Amino acid sequence: MKTKLPNLVIVRHGETQWSLSGRHTGRSDIPLTANGESAARQLPARLPALDYKAVLTSPSKRARRTCELAGFADTARVDDNLAEWDYGRYEGLTTSEIQTEAAGWTVFRDGCPGGEMSADVGSRADTVIAAVRAVAGDVLIFSSAHFLRVLSARWLGLRPEAGSLFTLDTTSISILGYEHNLDEPVIRQWNQT
Repeated sequence: MKTKLPNLVIVRHGETQWSLSGRHTGRSDIPLTANGESAARQLPARLPALDYKAVLTSPSKRARRTCELAGFADTARVDDNLAEWDYGRYEGLTTSEIQTEAAGWTVFRDGCPGGEMSADVGSRADTVIAAVRAVAGDVLIFSSAHFLRVLSARWLGLRPEAGSLFTLDTTSISILGYEHNLDEPVIRQWNQT
């Protein structure tokens, strides 16, 4: 990585049975599959060789296990703000199942009854971004897809709903950073698998 400006490296957790089937996994603690564990073990060779000044992880088992298998269990700090979207009544359902009840539903636009709206997730993302920007150096984060998509939108100064424009595969690596100075946030790399 050729930049003297700080980087925020974000990693989506490894594969779970629910990520395979497209079930919304917010607060349910679903473990990694064998494939998810194997992919997480390959992260050390794939991650950029940076001097991480902070490593943060979601409280979910899937994110913490991905972090552990990537070799950061001893240095990582759990941050509750990194938790995946609270899907409320939609927890465990697929988008098509939800849309039989709520035609045309999207999580980014419509949110979840009994759970969070995009503004709620955006507020948590803003808290994380403020903390990351206060660190003098590179930061590594392990979390889940929808939260990281909102975090990326907010990094760029976009509304939380703009997270719908991004997609993240399991065990993907993305890098948020800056172009010329700290007033120009950019996506440096996206969804590397």
